[in-house]
Amino acid sequence: MDADETQQERPRRRRWAPIGLLIGGLLAGGILAGTVSAGAQEATPSASASASATTDHGPGETLLTGSKADRAEAAALEEFPGATVIRVETDSGDASYEAHLERSDGSRITVLLDENFNVTGTETGFGNCPHDDASDSSAA
Repeated sequence: MDADETQQERPRRRRWAPIGLLIGGLLAGGILAGTVSAGAQEATPSASASASATTDHGPGETLLTGSKADRAEAAALEEFPGATVIRVETDSGDASYEAHLERSDGSRITVLLDENFNVTGTETGFGNCPHDDASDSSAA
């Protein structure tokens, strides 16, 4: 190889190096994104029965979202500080909304709310929800 050939190879390598890095980065990103996505999809079928209770709700009830969910959660947690919100939803009974909570001792309670998100009562466990096999009948 003479000096002319060596000088011609260097500019070619310099042109292809950034393209190679770009392609490598795209491939690595695609593999990473596929792995994260597949991991999230695999978690769904193996979810436990108690995890399904977070999305199941009674007949005629719908899960709350957005500001309504925020207000229902805040009102319920003000009444029961330290509890964990399982879900908030409309109520098919006498209340407008209800918040299902798990207290620090593991017991569950349903907090009933009116249309202004004022607490109007409580029920032990998940109330009359037909999807809850783990209703707690201890003191509220």
